Amino acid sequence: MEINQTKSFKPTLGLLDATMVVAGSMIGSGIFLVTAEIARNVGGAGWITAMWVLAGVVTLIAALSYGELSGMYPKAGGQYVYLREAYNPFIAFLFGWTQFGVIQTGTIAAVAVAFAKFTAYLVPGFSEKNILFESSLVNISAAQIVAIVSIVILTYINTRGVKHGKVIQTVFTLAKLLSLFGLIIFGFLLGAKAEIWNANWENAWNASSLSLTDGNMVTSALSGIGLMGAIAISMKGSLFSSDAWNNVTFIAAEIKNPQKNIGRSLFLGTLIVTIIYVSANLMYLAVLPVKEIAFAANDRVGVAAAEHIFGNTGSMVIAVMIMISTFGCNNGLILSGARIYYTMAQDKLFFKGAGELNANSVPAKGLWIQCFWASFLCLTGRYNDLLALVIFGVLLFYILTILGIFVLRSKRPDIERPYKAFGYPVLPVIYIVVALGLALLLLMFETRYTLPGLGIILMGVPLYYLAMSRQRRNQAS
Repeated sequence: MEINQTKSFKPTLGLLDATMVVAGSMIGSGIFLVTAEIARNVGGAGWITAMWVLAGVVTLIAALSYGELSGMYPKAGGQYVYLREAYNPFIAFLFGWTQFGVIQTGTIAAVAVAFAKFTAYLVPGFSEKNILFESSLVNISAAQIVAIVSIVILTYINTRGVKHGKVIQTVFTLAKLLSLFGLIIFGFLLGAKAEIWNANWENAWNASSLSLTDGNMVTSALSGIGLMGAIAISMKGSLFSSDAWNNVTFIAAEIKNPQKNIGRSLFLGTLIVTIIYVSANLMYLAVLPVKEIAFAANDRVGVAAAEHIFGNTGSMVIAVMIMISTFGCNNGLILSGARIYYTMAQDKLFFKGAGELNANSVPAKGLWIQCFWASFLCLTGRYNDLLALVIFGVLLFYILTILGIFVLRSKRPDIERPYKAFGYPVLPVIYIVVALGLALLLLMFETRYTLPGLGIILMGVPLYYLAMSRQRRNQAS
């Protein structure tokens, strides 16, 4: 394919397209699964709902704050650019390295395998139990092959130009938004039972951890630091079901009127998803007793609720919904991720080819590099572990980015700000305090994930200095 390095990104995405990237990248399979773990950690219906409301409020505050940064720097790379301008290339590189190594590609892999697992509901031959290749090092299942094929197809489509990617994103995101709203409405109309709702809310604010002993639910009351730890672990699930909203900032150069439309799309997308998530959980509480939510088979709360609503066809309904949801989610992740590597390559901190645009004005080589690594993570089967490892790091980069608003107001007061952070300085400070508190609690209660996660980030330190050393050698020669 012809490469033209003089080409530039084409601003072809409108406000609707950008909003669909935000919402579509956020909604994957988490809303159908995560509530089970939350219920086991905090118990009461009030606490379950609060975990989703708090995650939504925190996400909205962050999205509103990012609007200022996106207006100042409407460039490809988004958060990478904000960190570079607020701090230095080193901090930005650590973010980009972590995105490529684990966060973006690991999420793509995990979402692709979720797509494959639920495809197996319709085509049993695609099951993860159908092992196609077995060895002492790795077992390759049909589900993993389906996952990789879906990544390759979406990558190829996105190399053909952003207009193809935006059609898939808009169509699939609208489809999953409508289907989720439909599930919620039918849940309240057909599946809700007053006795279940009343029983769930009778002791809604009695925080307790739930466990099963000989089929009987055992509750252990929570208070003090134990309750704080349970909240942190629960928020891990609800916050990261709401993550990837910032992906739209990576494609800023391809959005029309980015100074205003990115901020608007961040607000609209996160608001829509927050409403859906909270409504879906209220529907779960109207349809299922807390015990059935907490101990749903394989944590599939969505399947359990759908079976109550639609009978035996419920699992098929959810399977189709998750297929639509995960396919659209991955399109948004694949579309936006390569733009970070493009900007890193322009800074001579990533593979040179990733910084080139093809004849369709997209970073095709960056897309294929991302495709290769995400596919490898599908084969390792370790992607969920890797995602868990970087939870602390993800929060750390969000905190640094929001703090960057304060840094840049002092450092670069001269730059035009078409949009200023809503509620500044109060709301950004609230976000920083809440996120920092959550990160510290995770450091205390999830050490097995947070410490290795820091290790993954710190692996980027020698890589950065190797890249800088190579730059100096090239300049000297």
